[in-house]
Amino acid sequence: MRWKVTNETRQKPLADRAEKATSFAQRFKGLMGRQELAMGDGLHIQPCNSIHTFFMRIPIDVAFLDAQGRIVKQMMALPPWRATSVYFQARSVLELPAGVLAASGTQEGDSLSFEPASPAPVSPV
Repeated sequence: MRWKVTNETRQKPLADRAEKATSFAQRFKGLMGRQELAMGDGLHIQPCNSIHTFFMRIPIDVAFLDAQGRIVKQMMALPPWRATSVYFQARSVLELPAGVLAASGTQEGDSLSFEPASPAPVSPV
């Protein structure tokens, strides 16, 4: 299932095809090995309060979220081969293409919402 992520504070969309990583295997793999992360894509990792970008090929924007979906820490264009600190208030992390947080004006303290994305329309044959 894909998720639509909206910055409710600023009324700005952040992703319309975000995936959720909740199992150990999904959280472990994360975005490793991906060639790109297209605009509109994202990865919500839960539970999570620290990440790394080892074995990644692309920079990403990162938002650490508390239990209510408020951003407690954000990092813009985090390059490959980096590790973050542990943010004890964070319960999950949203990873987005580099540039999304700045373009949307997203800031620490903003509230995000997650809702199921509409399935892609099926074209008649």
